[in-house]
Amino acid sequence: MSTTVQIRRAADREVTTTPWLTSRHSFSFGDHYDPANTHYGLLLVSNDDVVASATGFDTHPHRDMEIVTWVLDGSLEHRDSEGNSGVVYPGLAQRMSAGTGIFHSEKNPSTTEPVRFVQMWVQPDVLGIDPSYQQHEISADELDGRLVAVASGMPGQDAAISINNRSTTLHVARLRPGHELTLPSAPYLHLFVARGQLTMDGAELAEGDAVRLTASTGAKVVARDAAEILVWEMHAALGD
Repeated sequence: MSTTVQIRRAADREVTTTPWLTSRHSFSFGDHYDPANTHYGLLLVSNDDVVASATGFDTHPHRDMEIVTWVLDGSLEHRDSEGNSGVVYPGLAQRMSAGTGIFHSEKNPSTTEPVRFVQMWVQPDVLGIDPSYQQHEISADELDGRLVAVASGMPGQDAAISINNRSTTLHVARLRPGHELTLPSAPYLHLFVARGQLTMDGAELAEGDAVRLTASTGAKVVARDAAEILVWEMHAALGD
């Protein structure tokens, strides 16, 4: 596998807009289908969502998917058919394993402020597992200037929450201006700029941009201003 770098600009994402939701899709989602952009590596969904105050997603089903949610601003209230409930806020990692089937709702409990979050989906290694839920808080100090393993199923990886996929880890970092980081080496790497601006090996990246790297050997990013990045390290692809 030869090294490739593909930059996907924020403005090129498909957008779903309703009176209460603005959802920007890194991959095909819902009514927006592009056969050339259904996934990357193991990552099937990466939606950058803004939900208006006192609204949200009514109860709906999922099956056989590992769903990771990372809130950037505001808070998101979760309830599901397994009896799990919780409020997700910046720094709190959340995972829902849909397994054999689960119903859940996601609501913005604020009456005044929107909530912005990134929701990401990967398939589990084994279909038909029992549904489950997990959340865990990560301190601001931990995230400051370093990549933190937020969700992982990789053996030996100490992550805040687990996912049922042995080949991938989601890392998150918050960077101050001038901070430099070396990204993991992996066959497939997906970098999403959740906020701020940075450079990656000299390429300029802005909020909402994403980079897809194959055979990554340790690309370097430098923050131009305060930034937050989400990085999927993947050691397999769908169909492997």
